Amino acid sequence: MDHILHLRCLLCGKEHRPEDVAYVCPDHGVEGVLDVVYDYDLIRRRVTPESVRDGAGMWRFRGLLPVETETPVPPLLVGDTPIVDAPRLAAAVGVARVWVKDEGRQPTASLKDRASAMAVAKAAERGVETITTASTGNAAAALAGMCAASAVRAVIFVPASAPPAKLAQLHAFGAAVVLVEGSYDQAVLLSMAAAERRGWYNRNTGFNPYMTEGKKTVVYEICEALGWQAPDVITVGVGDGCIIGGLHKGLRDLFAMGWIDRMPRLVGVQAEGSAFLADAWRFGEDVVTKPAIATHTVADSIAAGLPRDRVKAMAAVRDTGGGFVTVSDDEILAAIPAVARGCGVFGEPAAAASWAGLVAAVQSGVVGRGDRVVIMNTGSGLKDVAAASRGAEAAGTTAVRVRPDGRDLDEALDRLEMGAR
Repeated sequence: MDHILHLRCLLCGKEHRPEDVAYVCPDHGVEGVLDVVYDYDLIRRRVTPESVRDGAGMWRFRGLLPVETETPVPPLLVGDTPIVDAPRLAAAVGVARVWVKDEGRQPTASLKDRASAMAVAKAAERGVETITTASTGNAAAALAGMCAASAVRAVIFVPASAPPAKLAQLHAFGAAVVLVEGSYDQAVLLSMAAAERRGWYNRNTGFNPYMTEGKKTVVYEICEALGWQAPDVITVGVGDGCIIGGLHKGLRDLFAMGWIDRMPRLVGVQAEGSAFLADAWRFGEDVVTKPAIATHTVADSIAAGLPRDRVKAMAAVRDTGGGFVTVSDDEILAAIPAVARGCGVFGEPAAAASWAGLVAAVQSGVVGRGDRVVIMNTGSGLKDVAAASRGAEAAGTTAVRVRPDGRDLDEALDRLEMGAR
């Protein structure tokens, strides 16, 4: 991997060769998050916007990724998800344009497939046949699916409170599941301990620097779909912070390569009941020393009392001139049918938070009326049908009952018409 210069510690700036460190800066332990630093001059000579059109999925960007040319990757198509133009949503919120990047169309129905595909590839480079992670559901399902496709063993630590649909994916893919009678943060600590004791490959975000590199590929696709014209703003739900950190890293890559001529503002959206980063942003707190908080939100995928990638997440917002906003659970639930009815994209609560956050950002002036905005639909609404049903009911459903003989059909249709007014 001659296109990688080194891994740089985000706390002290110390540089490490990739072969010398497994995951984090040894001077700082688990807090020593590393960033992969590339030789952009070399990459620019090898990779062009035209050359990445060849192939399919995220691996067509292999020249910008931290993998060997011959590294085997999962055979599933990860990436190349649609970006949906949503003029009715743009009109509803009063901005120039809105697009929805629909990551619910991934193999296991969330953006986390990108990181998990990278984890499987990096584990193969090391010759490790068991991969572990902690997750509230999406990262777990993604890892289980990628491992199943590649005949690799997955051991998943999941809070016992995770939605049944997400647990069902794990069991279907044949992952070994450890249900933790506790929080996501406690599940992370247990999975980290298990990886160290058993020699398993550790996929956990905010610890494994290569997960950012997998997730960043989504912003390559966004900018490519827009003709390499970066949007003004990207909004995304934030829990651990790895996705927004990945967006930032991908944009930095593209800007350094000269493929885009400016950096979009990144707006992180947090639930009011899990607002570690938003509060740190608002009050100028140090995210490295800030203690964990208690969390409670319907959006399980963005619930994190101590965001593991908090350093990268805060840098993503600060470096791009963006910001953090918070939204209530009611606003998140209302956003599910709002996006689904506004453009046909069905998201889970954490995904719908991107739309709720855009509404809040416009109201607060963080996003302007002339802005072109991409909102990230990070996971399918089928991940949490119960929450989607609550949101739809609150927005008003249009269902009536009729007898099988149809004698009351006209009456029922009249009630439907009345309900639509």
